[in-house]
Amino acid sequence: MISGLLLAALPLLAVYLYTRLRYLRFRQYANIPQIKSSLVWGHMRVLNDFILRGKVDRHIDQVLSEMSDELGNPPILLLDLRPASYPMAVVTSHEVAEQVSRTSKLMPWSTPKSPTMLAFQYLLGKQSIMTQQGEEWKHLRRMFNPGFAPKHLHSLLPCIVEKTRPFLRHLDAYARSGDEFCLDTLTIPLTFDIIGAVVMDADFDAQHLDKARQGEFIRLYRALADTYSNDKTQFPSWFFPGREWRRYRLGTRIETLLKALVREKYDEMRQHMQQQKNSGEKQKKSRSVLGLSLQDVDPADLTDALVSDVCDQIKSFLFAGHDTTSILLAWILYELSRTPHALAAVRAELDAVFGPDSSPASVGEKLTSPEGEDLIQRLSYCSATIKEALRLHPPAGTARMTPPGTGFAVKLPEESGGGELCLDGLVIYNCATLIQRDDKVYGETKEDFVPERWLGNTDTSEDGQSQGDEKEGGKAGKIPNSAWRPFERGPRNCIGQELANIEARVILAMVARRYDFVKVGLGALELNEHGEKVLNEKGQWKVKEELYNTRQVTAKPVDGTRMKVRLASSASAELR
Repeated sequence: MISGLLLAALPLLAVYLYTRLRYLRFRQYANIPQIKSSLVWGHMRVLNDFILRGKVDRHIDQVLSEMSDELGNPPILLLDLRPASYPMAVVTSHEVAEQVSRTSKLMPWSTPKSPTMLAFQYLLGKQSIMTQQGEEWKHLRRMFNPGFAPKHLHSLLPCIVEKTRPFLRHLDAYARSGDEFCLDTLTIPLTFDIIGAVVMDADFDAQHLDKARQGEFIRLYRALADTYSNDKTQFPSWFFPGREWRRYRLGTRIETLLKALVREKYDEMRQHMQQQKNSGEKQKKSRSVLGLSLQDVDPADLTDALVSDVCDQIKSFLFAGHDTTSILLAWILYELSRTPHALAAVRAELDAVFGPDSSPASVGEKLTSPEGEDLIQRLSYCSATIKEALRLHPPAGTARMTPPGTGFAVKLPEESGGGELCLDGLVIYNCATLIQRDDKVYGETKEDFVPERWLGNTDTSEDGQSQGDEKEGGKAGKIPNSAWRPFERGPRNCIGQELANIEARVILAMVARRYDFVKVGLGALELNEHGEKVLNEKGQWKVKEELYNTRQVTAKPVDGTRMKVRLASSASAELR
């Protein structure tokens, strides 16, 4: 009898499931612009079709751009990836993105971070400042703000200069040999060394080209990062248990090393403070992330749980602090190599600020002098170059999510028809790549490298930007402040954005006049029948094929930015 009832109920269950599925696919988010959906696959099949239209390893942002174009570039578009992942609202309008990132009565700390961030827990830590919410996040942000205050960051100029010297030695060696190399094999260790000093007052000595000479921590960290960089799928981590197990094992070994290092640094810090106290010196508190985490902790309170929490923050800052800047440096040097007027302007500005001697010794001496901060602040065209590189090639966007029933709605721009959309239950992806190439803001040059658009508004920190009407924009050609957001905006913007800007200016000051970079492979310059470079109508050298980003946790040049380098004619003659 029971089996008969079950058989009788099966058609009813099938009807219910079919009706429910039709609602989820075609009615639940029907008011959000979207490509035609499938009852079974949602948008997964059509997403795959779009991916197959171009380079299959191109970054998902490029695929989303093509989907947006097909839909007429709406301010928001829907991507339904259920059951593989959450449905996603892709934000392409800076006006909508600003509503997502700012505070409100409903969202006093900005819209909550998406649970999809938890996929990176081994890389960032389970209690990362990047994934924490509410009061927990606010406490962490307040704790670490002093470590990223502009005045403190400028005191790090000698450290940044010192860490840049091995980078220059590697470039000198490649200039002598003429060998091809991947730029990211140099920029990643460079920025890792810098952020290691900022975060832990530690020297990771990461810039050895021979990996056998690198420390265990660096080797393990790179192995862990590679498990994410080599993941080109859009599927959740539980699809690949073997890979998750490898991440767990690597993460555990890294955690063990970090815990030992934290306790060692804590003991050193306590001894130093005691020595200052005994000598009657004024006690100076460390502003490293580690120092700020432990400065008020008594030895008895240094529990395993506390050390584990500190390690999570260190992981977060190590990753975010090296990744963004290394990507930025690669794109700056590439864009300058194919944009002669911009390279000439950068070099002219450096001549004016630092004098004609472009040697590392001369530039480094001036940067580490008492006038170093003022010299950095005078690099307006270099800052515009950095800002434009971040506009065209943002390393990442932000993903947020409000639970069903929250009532989080955004107002759509009037030119898109106005109205409101409730985004509860959706991953909300502020896609910086699309927002920062909006033709309604950047016009016909939205795809072009034009540093001059930022002259008069070169500040890359949100606090330094004018807070005028977002529709009218700031001083630089009426570009709205909210239309430039590579570090995101609002209270959850990147805490280290000013450090990245200072690093980039220092490294550019020491590199731009000394070397000529020549792209190899993808993005290489096109030559005419006489073997000469050809200038296009945009003032750039023509290239055989455009360099593009791929997904390696963040957006990175697909080939590691393969280059050759030679000593520039304006450089010192020491290597000649």
